[in-house]
Amino acid sequence: MNTKPRKFYTIKNIFIFILLLASFQLSSCSSTKKIRRQNISQVVDTAKSYRGTPYRYGGTTRSGIDCSALIYHSFASVGVTMPRTSEQQSKIGRKVSGNKLEKGDVVFFATGKKKRQVTHAGIVTGNNRGQVLFIHSSTSLGVTEDNLNNKYWSKAYLFGRRVF
Repeated sequence: MNTKPRKFYTIKNIFIFILLLASFQLSSCSSTKKIRRQNISQVVDTAKSYRGTPYRYGGTTRSGIDCSALIYHSFASVGVTMPRTSEQQSKIGRKVSGNKLEKGDVVFFATGKKKRQVTHAGIVTGNNRGQVLFIHSSTSLGVTEDNLNNKYWSKAYLFGRRVF
């Protein structure tokens, strides 16, 4: 029995499978970007829906929430499970330099006595010509938006991360 034709068909089938897989991957690039934009918008919209919610240390509900719970719930709205504390959240995703921050990036701050320890976090809601706005749960104002260029926040800023 001659096995050459059988090998030819097997190799041919593998080649066709790889070709179909590659064309599927290439065609999905634009839809992947669309899904990413939709997810980012959903994350930011969820965070904004908490505006006015009072700050509560360890709080996780609309009756009182802390900064890391705001991030946790906002990313959960698109199926991304984030750790519960801002310190743990600061290890998720890839670092982004301050001048390249985009909507949906997470920003981290050192607001305590230790100058390099993550103690606070927020989500970038927009970047217009270097004016970076972010939403967070402030101890004095509850969930609110601030400008990263604000004297207090620019001094406390550590780094940003891009989750997706």
